[in-house]
Amino acid sequence: MDEPTSSPPPPRRARGADDSDGEPRSWRGPAVAVALAMGAAAIAGLVLTGMQSKAIYSKPVDELLSQKAKFTGRPVRAEGNLVHGSLVKRDQPCEYKFTIEKNGSMLPVVFDQCVVPDTFRDVPDMDVGVTVEGELQGDDSFVASSVLAKCPSKYEMQKKQQNGEQMPHGPLAAVTPQR
Repeated sequence: MDEPTSSPPPPRRARGADDSDGEPRSWRGPAVAVALAMGAAAIAGLVLTGMQSKAIYSKPVDELLSQKAKFTGRPVRAEGNLVHGSLVKRDQPCEYKFTIEKNGSMLPVVFDQCVVPDTFRDVPDMDVGVTVEGELQGDDSFVASSVLAKCPSKYEMQKKQQNGEQMPHGPLAAVTPQR
């Protein structure tokens, strides 16, 4: 009786050896890495492009006015100090007009809403930092959609209170009505 002959197992192929169709295997790893990198770059590009149209620049008044061609008609934040004596409120229709400045550059602002922050007061001998968000107009004025007033430091307020002065969050007595 003949013994069944068994064939020896096929030899193991070394890494990088040809596949059954004659193509080397070594291309798969780098190809996957390149594909993943391209996909990540495409997603990042889409996100950044989408955010670009929603971006709001924040500039001090002097920089904003020096680059006005770039920012006119676009959403922007302007930062400066309230010019003392410029805050005027009109009741009908409700509107605030004031001027902010930074490094000698002045920006007249119109805010056509009735509610401003409690800290937005014209306080003598105290600089009130203001950030307005809205649009710079072609005539170097600003139409604000929101107004933020920065609180003076607590040390500055404590010093004024020790000197017997009233806190800047007092009544709206400093606002001059406009008719």
